[in-house]
Amino acid sequence: MTDDKIARFRALHVPGDPLILVNIWDAGSAKAVAAAGAKAIATGSFGVAGAQGRADGEDFPLEDVFENLDRILSVTDLPVTIDMESGYGADPAAVGASVGRARHAGAAGINMEDRLPGRSDLLPVAEAVARYRAAADTGIFVNARCDTFRGQDVAKDGDALVAATLERARAYADAGAGSLFVPFLLDPKCIGAICDASPLPVNILRGKGGPTHRELADLGVARISHGHQPWAAAMAWLGAQAAQVLGGGEPDY
Repeated sequence: MTDDKIARFRALHVPGDPLILVNIWDAGSAKAVAAAGAKAIATGSFGVAGAQGRADGEDFPLEDVFENLDRILSVTDLPVTIDMESGYGADPAAVGASVGRARHAGAAGINMEDRLPGRSDLLPVAEAVARYRAAADTGIFVNARCDTFRGQDVAKDGDALVAATLERARAYADAGAGSLFVPFLLDPKCIGAICDASPLPVNILRGKGGPTHRELADLGVARISHGHQPWAAAMAWLGAQAAQVLGGGEPDY
């Protein structure tokens, strides 16, 4: 069954007809998104951790990651991909063990970063490749996150950043990754250049002020994630409603 879901999930990554993932954080939010017509379910580590009062960056214990996954899988037959941050492992062998548990538990895919928890610098390519290869060797679909654009000046360094991203894309593809996730990038020119040359289908994080879903599709994007934004919006709504009620007003619900 897991193999079938992995294959189904892989097939949803079509450049120009992107898979849209409204990231969830628990079984209840998974049910809501599935009922809205989602083709797959994806967690976001920030929301998963935040929903339990924890910080992002692997502060959410691995055992809790799998307990949360089990509850999500109990309410949907859709393929489920989980955000495993940096792979929950100090070395490639440990990464392989953690990701192997995710696959055995029923996850169709994972997100995995090319930097370590709490670090802003990227891992050397060879080190990142070893970790991605260990994850991919489990047979799960690996969405290889590439943080080359994080905190960078696209207007000044866009061409160099695209080149660095494509270098990593080729290396991650050789390691067995299934897709390339380039967050913190809203510039259409850079997105299009990466999509045109990447050996992997490209995943972009939807952001305010950036291209629309339709525009991202036209640029060749194969997957659009909403990341922590659904959780943040839900919490902002809850806080606003609580303030309204506790201040003597009536709720909007």
